[in-house]
Amino acid sequence: MKEEIPIRPFWYSDAWIFPKLITVITTMDKDGRVNAAPYSHIMQYDVMAKTPQMMMGFRQDSHTFKNIKATGEFVINCPSSEYLEDLMETARFYPEGVNELEHTRFTTIPSRYVKPPSLEQAPQIMECTVDRIVELDKSSGIVYADIKAIIMDEGLEKMSRAERIPAMNLPIGLGDQDRFEYFYARPSDIVSFGLKETPRGIQAESIDPTMQWDKDSMEGLMQIPPMVREMVMTQVETYAKGKGSEEVTMTHMSELMAEFGMDEALMARFGGPKKD
Repeated sequence: MKEEIPIRPFWYSDAWIFPKLITVITTMDKDGRVNAAPYSHIMQYDVMAKTPQMMMGFRQDSHTFKNIKATGEFVINCPSSEYLEDLMETARFYPEGVNELEHTRFTTIPSRYVKPPSLEQAPQIMECTVDRIVELDKSSGIVYADIKAIIMDEGLEKMSRAERIPAMNLPIGLGDQDRFEYFYARPSDIVSFGLKETPRGIQAESIDPTMQWDKDSMEGLMQIPPMVREMVMTQVETYAKGKGSEEVTMTHMSELMAEFGMDEALMARFGGPKKD
């Protein structure tokens, strides 16, 4: 038996459970004073490598939001779950101008492209600058930000995901009770599932091009996962026709990928051919 739940204030935290990444965002005010606070209203916005962006939501009266509006810069730090107590310390409502990090075990390191510092204890970090800000009426302030750099602990990127998840040990936020008691999970019970081919995907293994493809481009196409192979084929053929070509070449595939901010690393991810 199910029941309808009233949509009350803090519905997103008290009623609905959103498992979320917990971050510490570091900013500086116009006088250069550091501020740090935890945030989980955060997600990727523009996923293309050419124009990568994040989207975050803040209370409009928060020190973090005020600092971002004033300076246009901030850092998203993802500490490991070993530092949950320190993360919670940054959530306390210290007076404006107080550096919350001084009450934690966190230590700072210089950021590469922005003025606010990064956290040494964060295995993954994003340095960001503001693209635009939307202030919702009597609600959140939404920040759309350009990613200037992604910084990770050395060696993490080369790990498989199965190795990287426990190595990073990032906490998962599970909301709070009455805005007082906050709940978290640690990634100690990880499962993975292999994606089975859909019937459409199986059919895509024997796709029928409408144009001639040269050997290299066809080999490249066949490295694309079957479930999206037909879609990619159509896009590349449309691009080649727009160029006045009667045959699809690897150049067409590379040029089209470049328009979407992709490169040959994408083909390598699927085991595709690489240029010498």
